[in-house]
Amino acid sequence: MSSTKKRVLVTGAEGTIGTAVRENLADRYELHALTREPSGFPSIVADIADLDAIQPAFEGMDAVVHLAASAAVETPWDDILPNNLIGTYNVFEAARCAGVERVVFASSNHTIGWYEYESQPDVYRIDDPRVWDETVPVRPDSLYGVSKVYGEALGRHYVDRYGLRVFCLRIGTVTKDDDPRAASVTANSPALLNLPPDERLNRMRCTWLSQRDCCQLIQRCLDDEDLSWAVVYGISNNPRQFWSLKSARELLGYAPEDGA
Repeated sequence: MSSTKKRVLVTGAEGTIGTAVRENLADRYELHALTREPSGFPSIVADIADLDAIQPAFEGMDAVVHLAASAAVETPWDDILPNNLIGTYNVFEAARCAGVERVVFASSNHTIGWYEYESQPDVYRIDDPRVWDETVPVRPDSLYGVSKVYGEALGRHYVDRYGLRVFCLRIGTVTKDDDPRAASVTANSPALLNLPPDERLNRMRCTWLSQRDCCQLIQRCLDDEDLSWAVVYGISNNPRQFWSLKSARELLGYAPEDGA
């Protein structure tokens, strides 16, 4: 493999986004995987809640794509603490200790989820004018959202204190089947929203991020040579967008190819 390729560690490489990264970006980067359990592909197996155990995976890496976390919005505190708080600190600290240049952090739209909660279901309508960008005050809708606010704050600290380059992606909805119309869409939605099936589909038309677009956005963060810090939203070119893509487009050159 070419030595000119960036060496990129992907935490949570077995998940939906991690799988997409492995399948779509393997030709562009020298990818390395960190997983909690043995998987059907080469990986270093360690729990991100154990700093000493994960440190070897970071040695010699140019960048880290940090995806590992408890991803369910309703995740209880007993899982949030080790997986999303301690684990995220360990990832940034392991990156710093290993001299890694940058971290791409999978944040979430749930950092500002309360705006959506207060505005649903009208906010899903094609003619609703409301749009929120990264400058609005954070209003997490769950402990999961709180953990992502924490991750962003931690990233900013590592930029200012240690000179890391950190890109925080407030990701919309990435699905395993990569289809915004799939039956799984109408079967589930964040419990807080308590939406009927037709409104769940309307929401997906706003929040969907295709796997291809997600990988493009991650690629833009890995390749950028100008920024040391960015917080951007990640959705596809959907007909209704209540999270702003302006910064993703202007700062990173993100150009989504798909739409719900």
